[in-house]
Amino acid sequence: MTRKGFTLIELMVVILIVGILAAASIPLMRGRVDSAKWSEANATAGTVRSAVRVYFAETGSSAAIIGKLDVASIQTALGFSAADLTGTYFVPGDYQITAVDATGKATITATGSVAGAPTGTYTLKADGTWVKS
Repeated sequence: MTRKGFTLIELMVVILIVGILAAASIPLMRGRVDSAKWSEANATAGTVRSAVRVYFAETGSSAAIIGKLDVASIQTALGFSAADLTGTYFVPGDYQITAVDATGKATITATGSVAGAPTGTYTLKADGTWVKS
């Protein structure tokens, strides 16, 4: 007489292996989710940085925009509407222009304030690197 199918021990071993794989992969996936959320801030900070460089090239000064990026004070100067800087996890008030070097390259800091936004603060440096502050 031949039996077809799996024994209880074989099924338990398979469940154990699947459990180990799931336990190892879930933390990796959560890290990727935060990384994807920060990519939104990186893209918007790059756009702001480009606008600051154009503003600097046109006016030769950055004094009016250092330290702030709120809709009321410099949105018009940089040519943004409120919708241009509003994303799923970041809004215009989440970005601060902290410095502008002699060539007009800006250093921009982003901190999420919207529900579901990733925690922490990242800075887009003048050399183009995106680092956790």
